[in-house]
Amino acid sequence: MVVFFKSMPKGKGSNAHGQADHAHFEPHIVNDIDPEQGKRAEKQRQEGAVDGTGQRGSDSPGIPIDLSKHITKVHKSNAVAKQRLAVLYLCILMSKKGWVYLGFFGGLIGLFYFALTQLIPGFSTPKVTPVSYVRPFQFRNQDGQPVTEKDFLGKVYVTEFFFTTCKGICPRMNNNMRSVYEAFENEPNFKILSHTCDPDTDSVPQLKKYSDSMQVDTRRWVFVTGRKDSLYTAARVSYTIDDPANNPANIEDDFLHTQFWALVDQNGDVRKVIDGLKPSEVKELIESARNLLRNPPLKKS
Repeated sequence: MVVFFKSMPKGKGSNAHGQADHAHFEPHIVNDIDPEQGKRAEKQRQEGAVDGTGQRGSDSPGIPIDLSKHITKVHKSNAVAKQRLAVLYLCILMSKKGWVYLGFFGGLIGLFYFALTQLIPGFSTPKVTPVSYVRPFQFRNQDGQPVTEKDFLGKVYVTEFFFTTCKGICPRMNNNMRSVYEAFENEPNFKILSHTCDPDTDSVPQLKKYSDSMQVDTRRWVFVTGRKDSLYTAARVSYTIDDPANNPANIEDDFLHTQFWALVDQNGDVRKVIDGLKPSEVKELIESARNLLRNPPLKKS
């Protein structure tokens, strides 16, 4: 049997998309043994040909294309896209509700915190380790009345050490201290405590004379004198405004002269030590004192 290929007529070799095939040949079968059998086979082949439309017996045989698989894939893709859009829409709705719930519970927490700050004194004050704490003491003020640490509990106060006959740093210090006094002149829970560092000279009458010259309310700005060793221990141990190492064996040889001040809170804890000769640090002390008055620390048990 011999197989010949004959060229398709022009226009008959188009594919399913209407595009012409560049080289399309149709086999022509010839049975060199039995010509009749070859003719029958050729006829059967032509009758059994399938064109691009899926119909049998067409004059334009081509490659069969099954579009059902492609259509199924398109349907599946559309279904997946719809599902993703639905999930996205649901997420948007849930996110809106989530923000509403978050805002609601955040507001409740804020209100609860605000209530605690109002009901519990010092609740909102940062927990800062004090520099030191005030040890018990007893001195006498410009009026000869006893003064102890208990008179200052529940108060914010600034303390310093000076002497009335000082011609150096003391006048400058007390001039800066006056600005502190004026900042809290009408604040009943604020005081200033000035110790003499020269008790031999600064007797009660001498302190009275000095306080009168300052023209201040001595209920708010208190001047005290006492034993030299007790005064110096308060400066170095309680208020830490002088180095404890500056303590000679003989108290008579000792003399304390410092420009540092201490800020003490309502519990008797020293909160900070500043340089009373520096206006910038004096301003910081005023702000710190105001903050303590607004947000007092928790009372010690």
